[in-house]
Amino acid sequence: MTEAALFEAFGGIRGMVETTVPGLVFVAVYTINRDITSSGIAALALSVIMGVARLAQKDTLKHAFSGIFGVAFGAVFAMMSGNAKNFYLPGMLYTLGLSVAYIVSAMVRWPLLGLILGPIFKENLSWRKRNPGRLRAYTKASWAWGLILLGKSAILFPLYWWGNATQLGWVKVALGIPPFLLSVYLTWIFLVKAPPPIDVIAEMEAAEKAEKSGNAGNAENAEKTQRERAEQENSARGTSL
Repeated sequence: MTEAALFEAFGGIRGMVETTVPGLVFVAVYTINRDITSSGIAALALSVIMGVARLAQKDTLKHAFSGIFGVAFGAVFAMMSGNAKNFYLPGMLYTLGLSVAYIVSAMVRWPLLGLILGPIFKENLSWRKRNPGRLRAYTKASWAWGLILLGKSAILFPLYWWGNATQLGWVKVALGIPPFLLSVYLTWIFLVKAPPPIDVIAEMEAAEKAEKSGNAGNAENAEKTQRERAEQENSARGTSL
């Protein structure tokens, strides 16, 4: 597993753009005209365009759809409340909830990062019982993600309560990519030192192939036995005649 492969597993550069740029557009437009509606529409329109581009290229829509949903929810919430800071509140609550999920999952030794990356690395849940080194690595990485996201929340929520929308927006954009890159890098550090994943998909395919081969061998043996019996019967009939 390379650092680049792990980075792509989390969405890569395009995923970062799709989750960061709409917020940048919102705060930029709002800084200029102080209008929540036009700022929200501009951010949502950009998210939709990026989603359509994904669809046209027959690429995965996971990051685009999550971005569109988050931007739409934030824009509607901000417009209905008349408070531009509420555009960022859904994303902030999601980040806080995700940080708690990472930390709690690490505490109970069911690290969330293992559940996310296990299927991608074709190991599924084999790390849980069969590969304790991977379990430790996923646990450390989940702690890292949880604490980094918790630190991000500790910066943003005071700004939400006591700062203005422009301050909150620019700080949120500034904190969009660096914590993500740090979390991915630490995850790579932990996993590269861990034992390699157990490819349970390959194991299943090998077992299925062996079973088919065994069934074919049994059928061949049965056919051979049947032929031998027939030959013995024919020989016995010839002797009796």
